[in-house]
Amino acid sequence: MSRTDFSVEDERVAANEMDDEDDEKLPPTYIVVTVSKEIPVITLAWIIKKIRGNKRDGGAELVLLQQPRSPKEDYVLHVSATRVKFLEAAEEMEMMKEDGLGQMREFTVKQLDDFLPAGMGVEDLFTVADRQTIVRHELENIRALPEDNHVPGFPTVTLYEGQSVFSVCRKEKIITDVYPLHDKEHLKKLGQKWFLTKKQPFEEIRLYFGEAIALYFTFLGYYTTFLVVPVAIGLLQMLIPTDGVLFLCTFNVVWVTLMLEFWRRKSNELAFQWGTIGMTSLDEPRANFQGTMEKDPITGKCSPQYPRYLTYVKMYCVSLPIVVLCMIGAFFVMLSSFWIENWSKTFEEPYQYLVPVPSIVYSVLVQVMNNYYRKLATFLTEWENHRTESQFYRHKVTKLVLFEFVNNFMSLFYIAFVIQDMNNLRSQLQTMLITSQILNNFTETMMPLVLQYWSKKIMRTQKKVFVDNWKGSKSLYKSTSTGDQGDDPLNSLPMLEADDPRVLAAEVEGGMDVYEETFDDYLELFIQFGYVFLFSSVYPIAALWALLNNIVEIRADAFKLCQICQRPMSRRVKDIGAWQRAFEVLGGLSIVTNCGILYLTPSIREKGSHLSQTEWLFLFIVLEHILLGVRYVLHISIGDKPEWVRVAMAKQNYESRQALKHEREQRNKRLLTRKFRSIPTAL
Repeated sequence: MSRTDFSVEDERVAANEMDDEDDEKLPPTYIVVTVSKEIPVITLAWIIKKIRGNKRDGGAELVLLQQPRSPKEDYVLHVSATRVKFLEAAEEMEMMKEDGLGQMREFTVKQLDDFLPAGMGVEDLFTVADRQTIVRHELENIRALPEDNHVPGFPTVTLYEGQSVFSVCRKEKIITDVYPLHDKEHLKKLGQKWFLTKKQPFEEIRLYFGEAIALYFTFLGYYTTFLVVPVAIGLLQMLIPTDGVLFLCTFNVVWVTLMLEFWRRKSNELAFQWGTIGMTSLDEPRANFQGTMEKDPITGKCSPQYPRYLTYVKMYCVSLPIVVLCMIGAFFVMLSSFWIENWSKTFEEPYQYLVPVPSIVYSVLVQVMNNYYRKLATFLTEWENHRTESQFYRHKVTKLVLFEFVNNFMSLFYIAFVIQDMNNLRSQLQTMLITSQILNNFTETMMPLVLQYWSKKIMRTQKKVFVDNWKGSKSLYKSTSTGDQGDDPLNSLPMLEADDPRVLAAEVEGGMDVYEETFDDYLELFIQFGYVFLFSSVYPIAALWALLNNIVEIRADAFKLCQICQRPMSRRVKDIGAWQRAFEVLGGLSIVTNCGILYLTPSIREKGSHLSQTEWLFLFIVLEHILLGVRYVLHISIGDKPEWVRVAMAKQNYESRQALKHEREQRNKRLLTRKFRSIPTAL
């Protein structure tokens, strides 16, 4: 008998009879869902039915466990799935897995044995990150049926056919929190390798946190390694003072281009190894994508459809003007700060102490504007209604980058090319770079660590009282909801014991900080990248501060993920998305800024004193275009994919065509055999 010979119905019956099993046999928790205690019982029953129900009835066919609670606490549901559900969903999601020959290909239940080498069981096929991704996918794809006009108990919360029920409940605060649980034993082993060794365990990071976070740490390590050479040249320039501004400008421009081009190759190599290189804009719609349920013209499946032109109209006719207005507003705030500061310098005693006030106020305003703008960017991108996660992230990143560029770099451009004060530019750049790095590390690691220490202490005290009360009087903490206990929908769910490790983990991790994807981490690197390379000819030692910060940042971010934040939902990606283009734009802009600084540098101008102003300007325009040309040549000379990846992809494509051809031949042979019953012998 094959290892895959098991009954689907038997597994589903076993899942539905979970109430009669011992606690030790309860499935592991993959995602915790917190439901508001204020909702009516009819709403709670509807949510439970949607999560547990059959797919033909609009359910997700997942397994639910309940956590003991007092009447004053929200409902806490632990979500899991059966083995069969994982296999079915993995095929539906077109998940890529490594087969017995070591090749990444699309998983199918029919070819399950091909993905199970000797000694490997079905339970070992999916990592915990895979299982969490599948459970989240099934939750987010619970779609409203034609009869679901509104959320039961909430007549004003209307639904349309095909809308994501889970997303609506989260938006309306019916579902207050969703997060996966950490695997303490696995996390401890990962943390020891991550914190205490020089080399980052990228594959283990991917298996635990998913591709998106693994790719961020790979990029961070790659970028940090590439900073070593600029640091060496900057130190040499500092120790042996020479007029090497022209060399620094040319070298950094070429070095930045090489770094980004080789990273593109590296990311494609990783995407192929991880099975994400085939992700496109036609992938499955994200949970918050809104549209009418229609037949997909490509897959033939019924899925939400929304006219693409309406998204473009929203982007270019509404979002773009709003973003431009925000950028103009940030620019005028910056100018106002400079004007007020210059005016304050004219003050006489005893008002000289007011001179730094405009800079302090401006710094506070920058942080306030950043906070509100990020919320605005998220709202606009959601309103534009992008179909896939990759499209949503790309357009959100674009909005963030445009505004942050004005907020963080425009003051440096003003000092360099309007005031033309290179000493002031160097001082301002040094202050902004070092200060931002210190503040970021403090606010990301030290402050949350202190707050978490006290919150954990309070929570453990409360939990001890809860467990004691539970053991003393279980009836006090049985599942409680509004309405009669006989109609309580929680009665059908297995109950975890109060001292179950999952209950304590859910309580503790529910109070942890939420890791907001990789937006803030990439944004920090983007700003640092601009500080280091946009004005590298003025402050070459900036690369040293960036290198030291990144060495600390790797460990700080790792510590933040493992000890301070909730476990983030794993997300599959094929590259760093819009951030690649953002870094490339900064790399190209660094050519213009550094050539402009060379043109304004007094020591360089003295050497060309025999040239007229027009000839001098023309010389630097020629130099700028030469460097842009070098950048373009490097771009087209360095392939996006390594040769072995190209060959492997071509081989996979060939094998897929051959498999389809063989299947078609077998089907035709069976058809002809049935039609003619026998093959006549040759005359």
